[in-house]
Formats: sequence, C-alpha cells, structure tokens
Amino acid sequence: MTELSVRRVDFGYFVRPAEETGTGAPRVEPCLGYLVEHPDGLLLMDTGMAGDAGVDAHYRPSRIGLREALGAAGARLDDVRWVVNCHLHFDHSGGNPLLPGRPIFTQRTELDTARRSDQYLRECVDAPGVTYTELDGETEVLPGVVIVPTPGHAAGHQSLVVRRKDGTIVVAGQSHDHATAFAGDVLAHRAAGEGAGQPLPVAPAWIPRLLDFDPARVVFAHDNSVWEPREATW
Repeated sequence: MTELSVRRVDFGYFVRPAEETGTGAPRVEPCLGYLVEHPDGLLLMDTGMAGDAGVDAHYRPSRIGLREALGAAGARLDDVRWVVNCHLHFDHSGGNPLLPGRPIFTQRTELDTARRSDQYLRECVDAPGVTYTELDGETEVLPGVVIVPTPGHAAGHQSLVVRRKDGTIVVAGQSHDHATAFAGDVLAHRAAGEGAGQPLPVAPAWIPRLLDFDPARVVFAHDNSVWEPREATW
C-alpha cells in the first residue's frame, strides 16, 4: 500500500482570553487542520473556524477560509472524500457546510450534545447537506486510519491515528491545548506506572490507548509544536 502522508492546514488564529488560559494573560493560538493522503482519497481532520457576533467578540479570530487553506496545502474542496471533526465546536467544524455529502465521522455522543447545547453553532452542525457517520467508540475508518475517543475538552472528543511505516502520527486535536500539556499527562501516566509517590496528576484514562499505537509524533489543533517520544533521534 502507498505510504500515508499527513499535511498541516492553516485556518488562521484566534485570541484565547485570559480567563481561559490559566495564565492570567491572553494567548494567541493557531487553528490547524490536517489532511491525510490515503490511497483511497483525501481525509480532512477539522475544517476551520465559523463564527457569529458573540464568537468574534470573544475570540477575535483571524480566519483563513477552507478553500484558501486547502489551496495552500495543495488540495481543493472536491479532493476531500471524508471529514473527521475532533469535536464540533466553532473552531473545528466551520467549513463543514462547504463539504456537503461527504461522510463526517463523529462520535454519536458529540453530535447529540452539539444538537442540544448552546456552546455549539447550529448553522455548522446541521447545515444543508451535512452528512454524519456516527461512531460509538474506536473505529478503523480506512485501512491504517483509526479514530480513538479522547474525551475531556468535549465529551465526544476524538483523535485520529495514522499508521505510517516510519512511525505512527496521532492527530490529537484539542485533547490538549498544547503539546506541553500532553507531555505532562504522558509523564504522569509513566510516573504512576513506575510507582512514584503521591500526590501525582491524574492522566486521562485514554492516554495508555494512544501510547499503545507507539506514536512517533503527536500533533494538535491549537499548537504548532509536536510531541515526540523520549527515544526520538535526529
């Protein structure tokens, strides 16, 4: 089988306000998607930022639209055959309405929540032509491409595992706001397994499952940084 490739897609940035960063200061964060080139076609993880007056006032986004962002990554709307949203908040599903008829893989619990909660933009969630393939847990959606539930930021959050010959890539979406936080949870899991004394931070229950895939790189929706295992060499 042809080797799978993963390309980053730049959807712009937004300003996370101080009350959401935990640092007492605002933080400018990228909004990133990822294209998976598979022998059967292109899969897109996340579709960029939607918005309304409330969202724009709160997050001050600088958007790159889906067509333009895909073009910069060497692809077109018509090239995308499948879509995965790590979850359905405005900054991950904004381009879904531009991809009618494509299967959008989402956890059933996430779609149910998105249709009931005012934390989601309904015009993105149920736009005309938007077609969901609802999942109940871990699923191999294409050969070598696995969706793994990683709840936390959203109850139905999911990550994408892409198995490559030179090492697995995990697209972890907003499982963590940045690579440093992911690294901290990996180390917390390791410390607990090695019997380090309490107190210790508690890592998400799904961390061991992601590590089972022996990832060479883990990438994120709101951080250009990349997590790599301690054994990485250059």
